[in-house]
Amino acid sequence: MYDDDELAVFDTEIELESPLDKMGSVDDQTEAEKPNPEAMLALLEAPQNQQRMLAARAFCELEDARAIPLLVKLLTDACPLIRVSAAYGLGRNPSPDAVEPLITQLQQDWNGYVRKGIVWALGNCRDRRSLEPLIDALKTDISAVRLWAASSLAQMANVSYEAMITSIPPLIEALRRDPVAAVRSNCAWSVGQLCRELPSNVVYATAIDALLEAFAEDEELGVQEDAKLALLKVGDPRGLQVIEEIEQDGLL
Repeated sequence: MYDDDELAVFDTEIELESPLDKMGSVDDQTEAEKPNPEAMLALLEAPQNQQRMLAARAFCELEDARAIPLLVKLLTDACPLIRVSAAYGLGRNPSPDAVEPLITQLQQDWNGYVRKGIVWALGNCRDRRSLEPLIDALKTDISAVRLWAASSLAQMANVSYEAMITSIPPLIEALRRDPVAAVRSNCAWSVGQLCRELPSNVVYATAIDALLEAFAEDEELGVQEDAKLALLKVGDPRGLQVIEEIEQDGLL
């Protein structure tokens, strides 16, 4: 789906973070420290790139519905730093009106950081239209994007039962086969989150089996631990029993 040059640049665990990932939590800021929303709204349409980027980043912290159409417009800005900031801003200000523009940009943006921000925003939108694009990103995109596509699919628990059961098979496939341990770990977490909302049926049982398989067989200790934690949070009696038996036998 993407060319070899882009994969060479982005498809390493070192490149899983974007420049906005280490931003402090808005909940930790006082009202005096937060950007002024009126000023930031005006700057979203400023002619200077630096000002538009500053304003878009401000709405990664601020929640204001008035910013949504302006952030949507910035998704197609020529500057990738503005586009990624707009994507994060829409993730902070999710709206049904942003879903289609986010999907369109996900399908055409060459920049992995931008696509990563978009899949996060799509997850936060909690919209059925996001399901297939997120599954496609989990299957075909670079590792940084797959990482967050896996996490975003957990949000389908807030959409519908049909969306949840559609999410489970690709998450299980990636949990078993993705070459990047961090992606497999996120898949384990998302499968666990979805299982907590599922009735006890064949889809649920298959998901529990996949988590047990990852716990017992994944080559990375971190993935094993994340699969175990997911099982413990689900509280499935069979899963808990198998964990206990494996640990008692000293197989891990």
